[in-house]
Parts: sequence; structure tokens; C-alpha cells
Amino acid sequence: SSTQRLASRRFPLRLTRRSILRTGTLAALFPVFGQAPLPATPARAQSSEPQWRHGLSLFGDLKYPPEFRHFDYVNPQAPKSGRLRLVALGTFDNFNQAIAGVRGLFAAAAGTICDTLMVPSLDEVSAHYGLIAEAVSHPPNFASTSFRLRAAARHHDGKPITVEDVIYSFEAYKKYNPFIGGFYRDVVRVEQSGEREVTFTLDSPGNREMPVILGQLRVLPKHWWEGSDASGKKRDIGATTLEPPLGNGAYRIKEFVPGRMVVCGRVKDYWAKDLNINIGRDNFDEIRYEYFRDPTVALETFKADHADWRIENSAKDWATAYDFPAVNEKRVILEQFPQRDRGIMQAFAFNTRRDKFKDARVRRAFNFAFDFEEMNRQFFFGQYKRINSYFDGTELACSGLPQGEELNILEPLREKVPPEVFTTPYTNPVGGTSENVRANLREGMRLMREAGYEVRDHKQANVRTGEVLSVEILSVTSDPSGAERFINFYKPSLVRLGIDVTVRRVDDIQYRNRLRNFDFDIIIASWPQSLSPGNEQGDLWSSRAADTHGSRNYVGIKNPAVDALIERVIFAKSRDELVAATRALDRVLLWNHYVVPQFTDDKLCAARWDRYGRPDPLPEYGGAAFPTVWWWDAKRAAKTGVLVADP
Repeated sequence: SSTQRLASRRFPLRLTRRSILRTGTLAALFPVFGQAPLPATPARAQSSEPQWRHGLSLFGDLKYPPEFRHFDYVNPQAPKSGRLRLVALGTFDNFNQAIAGVRGLFAAAAGTICDTLMVPSLDEVSAHYGLIAEAVSHPPNFASTSFRLRAAARHHDGKPITVEDVIYSFEAYKKYNPFIGGFYRDVVRVEQSGEREVTFTLDSPGNREMPVILGQLRVLPKHWWEGSDASGKKRDIGATTLEPPLGNGAYRIKEFVPGRMVVCGRVKDYWAKDLNINIGRDNFDEIRYEYFRDPTVALETFKADHADWRIENSAKDWATAYDFPAVNEKRVILEQFPQRDRGIMQAFAFNTRRDKFKDARVRRAFNFAFDFEEMNRQFFFGQYKRINSYFDGTELACSGLPQGEELNILEPLREKVPPEVFTTPYTNPVGGTSENVRANLREGMRLMREAGYEVRDHKQANVRTGEVLSVEILSVTSDPSGAERFINFYKPSLVRLGIDVTVRRVDDIQYRNRLRNFDFDIIIASWPQSLSPGNEQGDLWSSRAADTHGSRNYVGIKNPAVDALIERVIFAKSRDELVAATRALDRVLLWNHYVVPQFTDDKLCAARWDRYGRPDPLPEYGGAAFPTVWWWDAKRAAKTGVLVADP
């Protein structure tokens, strides 16, 4: 689902969620249950009873039958041993994943501490199988979803995972985490419906992706959170904490240094270690996360063999920084992994809540000042391509003029969208030559004049108020890609246009707080997209999300046409309708010029010390699938030069 599709890619700003929630937007569009149900009891065989199934498939039948032995893409004989050292940029100040703000690599660790009701298959498009839930059911109209919990499911203290835990977790996320809670807004009731059964009821039928979204619920231990810590203080699920939480997943927090280091140890008696969905996974005895504020120091840490794996987000560093002896000696492996299951919009994003960005012509003028082609040559060794869609890299991206079903979807909105939606294919300005740059700046000047600005003392001033157009571009100090370099490349072009520009760098915590409160002019934002967009689009672009602190509608979009198209995406009844509705949404977003699109590629670039084995081939939709299905290889480690394999 799209929550798990926010994998790290070579983005200048890593706002990703695969490493966080196994990865971040929640969903794919039209779940159709696999056709092979679990064996039914006589009571269940009656037509009035729910039909329980072992998984969900969003595109048809499930690949794996109810009693499959293991996923095809794992090594069922993978050894359980060894340690893995990872680097993270930034810091952390919270182990409570129920509240907003758990980000970075700790969030990846958090994803191994507590299990979800269901887990994705990495060799199918949007298929999920039961983990804590052994079975799932819903009526044909998708008005509710029920899960039956496994009797053997246990927390790390040995107590059973109960329906009460599920309800408690759902309510905590909905109350304290705006990002996750936004996906649950349509659930009006959750209740125990059997001894080990929980049922979620929606406010209206027809939302076909909700079973998947609910299956991604991470279950917390209610009894622990309602208890007291070692000092006798009552715990608070609505507050941050650095007390290692009780979990129920494959790992637990073993040790930590606040803000600097977290070590997660594999739980040897993990309740689900022998389930078919877990065979060949979670193979490391220990995973250590070291935090750095400086990306250069993080890179040097890897090169000095104090970290084992690194995803490189900088095209410059990928081209120039990995010429050191261990690479030449093949002790460090450089490899690119295809990203087949997602698209991306990465951009300079305007905060349209501020008056100076409310006119689309002003926003469009910023795009005419952006010379991507020259920047790609100077900084990125020609490795990137310009983004032309909010779903770039997928079949969901619009192209040409709207036709067929897409045109039918857009037609009722004709008076609410820019006329270019129907008349002009969207393209970005093209730079790269002095002639193109001059022509683009002239067009930018024209747009500013149309929007009510004139140049006074080399500054764009509002004709009506006299106010000079001044903007601040906000960046984060821990950005690994050197985004400030290309921000400063962009700045002189904006100044030539008459725009007063400052660049402000803040630390991770300040940056997150300012994003959460929409306290910025312009940021670099990235919105990864799955192959099956759905409810998460509301969190990204809807009028409701524009006023919800912590949402990812950073731009502040309040557009009735966009709201209507989001509904068409969510309630699409077929794949064809989904594609058409998403292309229509894409086209309307583009022609409103909410962002200045940047650049991307379709590869994940990773460097690793050669101490690890992996399945061959890797799963089609898992990227590198690291460390999920990899394992410690003692023979490789001996050749590479490590003394101690086991923690």
C-alpha cells in the first residue's frame, strides 16, 4: 500500500516513509479479497456470516494460498546472526510512535518493535497477508471491516494481544497523530465483535481501500501504556517519552543514548518468528542506528567502516565521493536498485496560506526562473530528469490533452479549473542556454506584471500596497543532499526577476515544528506516490488537510475541484477509473502551479560493506528490501575484514 511505498530514493530532501511507517501514505485503491478463504466452520458457512480470508489483494487474486510456506523472495534458510550498523541524519527525542513527530531511522526501528494487523507482500502489487490478524472480512459494500486476531499473538512480556489493544491503538493514533489519524476519519465506530474479533464501521459505504488502511494499524500494548514507569509515574500515550516501550514485534530497544544512538535487538522468542510471512525475514541479531547532524560526517563514518550500509541521496557524492580503497578492493559494493512501485513529486513548495503566493501567476513566474538544465549539468552530472507530474514515473501521470474517461471526469469541473487543463499539455520551462534563460525571465516578468507587480529599484513591488516581494526558503541542516547548493544556484535567477530571497537553515526539530505549524514561505517538499493512490491524497491536497497541523498539505491547497477529484480517486470502482481520475487530479494540480517541480531518477543508490547475503532475485517491488530479507554472511565478512560477527 502507499504507506509502505515511501522508500528512500535519491531525493535532495528525504521526506520518506518506507523507512518510517514502512514507508507513509496509506493505501491503494480498490481491494478485492483473494479468492481462497480460510476453511469455514458450519456457522461461518451460512450466507449471513462473514467470509473470512487470509489476505487482501488490490488487483485481483492473491498469489499465495492460505497455507503457503513462505514468500518466494526470501531465503528460508537465512542465518539469524550478526549485527548491522546504520547511520541516520538528525536526531530523536521520542520513542512514542503514537504521536506525531516520530521520524527518521528511529521510525524504521519503531516499525520492527510493534507489529501490524497485516503485512505487505513485496512481489505483488498491493497485496497483504495476516500478521496479528489471522483473517479479515468485509461486506460487499465496504461499509465495515473485521479482523480476527491470532490466539498465539503476544506482547514481549508474554501477555496476549487483545481486541482491547487494537481499539486502544486505533483511538490513540486517531487522537494524537494527525497524519495517521486523517486516514481513519471515516471510521465512526470500532468495537469487539467476537472473542478475538474487532470490527471497524465507516460513516458511509464504498471506500474500497479502508480494509488495507486498517490492516496497517500498528498495535500497541494498552496495559503497558496505562501502567506506570519504574519511578511510579503514570505513562501518557499523548506525550513524548524516552522510556523504551513494550512491543510485540521482531525487535526491542536494547540500549540507547538520547539523540545519538539506538540499538535494537532481535527478540529470540518472538511470537510470530515461525509464521509463513516472517520466514526468511528479520535476520540480524542487532541493528544499531547512529545519528549525525552533519551529512559529511555521516559519509566519512561509512567510509571509515563505522557503518555498514548507506543510501546516497546526492548525485554529486554518488559520482565523486566513493573513490576510496575499499571500493577499489571490492570490499565496499556500490549498487543501484530499481524503484518500480512508486512515483514522485519533489519541488519548491509555496505556502499559499500567505497572501504573496495566492496568485498562480506569481507562482508560475518562479518556475520560469528555475534553470534545471544548467543546474543538472553543474551539480548532478546530468543524472536527473525534470519532474513533470505529481505521479512522475507511473502510468498515473497525465500527458497530452485529457481524453476519454479523464475528460468525462473533468468536464463537470470546467468552470472551477484553469482553462489550460483542457487546451494545453503541461510542460515546464526549458533552460540550459542563455537564449532560453532570457526568454524565460521575460515571461516571468510578464506574469508578475499581470499579477499586479512592477519593478521599483530592481525589486518586484505590489502596485497596490507597495510591498516588496520578499521570500524565505527554509532548509534543514541535516539534509544529506546539499540542497542549499542548488537553492543558492536558484536564488540569483529569482533576484534577477526582482524577488528578494533569503535562505534559512534550521535544525531538525525546528524544521519539523515549522512544517507542522505551516510556518514557512517556501520549502523543498517531496510527495512519494504509490501505484494505487487513494485516501492519502486527502492528506496531501484537500481543503480539510490545509487546516490540519501535521498534515502533508504543506502548500495549503483549498480548491473545490481538487477536493472533488480526490473523492473520485478514493471511490473509483475500477482500475481504469482510478487511472483516469488520478490523471485528472494530476493535471489540475499542475495547472494551478502550486509548486516549482524539481528532479528525480528511478534508482535507489546504495553503498555497503560486503558482509551481507541476499536473495536472488530481490522482490520486484521492494527496492533493495534492505535489511528486511538480507542476512549476515560470515564468509563475506571474513574476506571484507571484520573481527566479531555476533553482538
